Amino acid sequence: MQTANRAVTPSFRGIGASEAPAAHRFLDIDPETFRTHFNRKPFLFPHRLCDHPLFRLSNLAELARTLPPSIVEYNAGKLPISLPDQDNTPYTGLSAEETVRRIEECGSWMVLKRAEADTECLEVLNRCLDEIELLSEPIEPGMCEREAAIFVTSPGSITPYHMDKEINFLLQIRGSKTISVFCASDREVVSEIELERHFTGAAIRRNMVFHERYQERATVFELKAGYGIHIPTTDPHWIRNGDAVSISFSNGFKTRASLRRGMIYNLNGRLRKMGLHPAPYGEGALRDTMKLQALRALNRAQKWLNIQPAEG
Repeated sequence: MQTANRAVTPSFRGIGASEAPAAHRFLDIDPETFRTHFNRKPFLFPHRLCDHPLFRLSNLAELARTLPPSIVEYNAGKLPISLPDQDNTPYTGLSAEETVRRIEECGSWMVLKRAEADTECLEVLNRCLDEIELLSEPIEPGMCEREAAIFVTSPGSITPYHMDKEINFLLQIRGSKTISVFCASDREVVSEIELERHFTGAAIRRNMVFHERYQERATVFELKAGYGIHIPTTDPHWIRNGDAVSISFSNGFKTRASLRRGMIYNLNGRLRKMGLHPAPYGEGALRDTMKLQALRALNRAQKWLNIQPAEG
């Protein structure tokens, strides 16, 4: 059993390695591990994408050059774990393409967001998520909003403490990294108000304040090339890259349940701004259903008035 603040290293024990996986599959996820952990707890699993040509540095440099600048984010990699004010993030002055080509020595962190805009990347994303969907549908149906992201980082780079709306399966293609993951339901680490802000748009800047005392509540994973990690929606985490260039591929998506949860947090945040004190998400199924209906009615009214609707 994985314990807080204990490094979890890849192992085929307990993840279905006793049976040879189908050669055509990209992922090797044990169904029982998936059933007990999906969108509840992080876990490791093997994959077979390390040699895929999409992830060669020369191809990623070309992808960084051709993708719209709005979906390419890059900055200096030597950052603190706690960097809530992203406006103060330092930059290297290099172009996106040059950053990739010089990633070994330029000290940078880069993400190609919405990389599914590239047809080859979209094909890889869909193959991975089609495999995951076979396992996730009986548990949490309605996979939607599929998104890919490719991370290219210099040795020793830090990804600051943050959380994401998406349910994520992050595949390590090259290099290694240490990932500290925290539980979204741990109110010693992340509060209801932080979750509300995240879903009301106040947390477009995804980074969060990190306190050193949080670290003892983390589950720490050593992620090596050829392995992936599942990170449930809004589980806070921070990442320290190893001593070599790292390439990672993020397979993100939402489900009907995760969208519903986000919408309720959105409404709670809006109610709190009005001076009210809404009950937290999950404290009552009927209450949550009524909130969801109220938010949908509000969005319909805003649409009728030609006002931008709230997002979950």
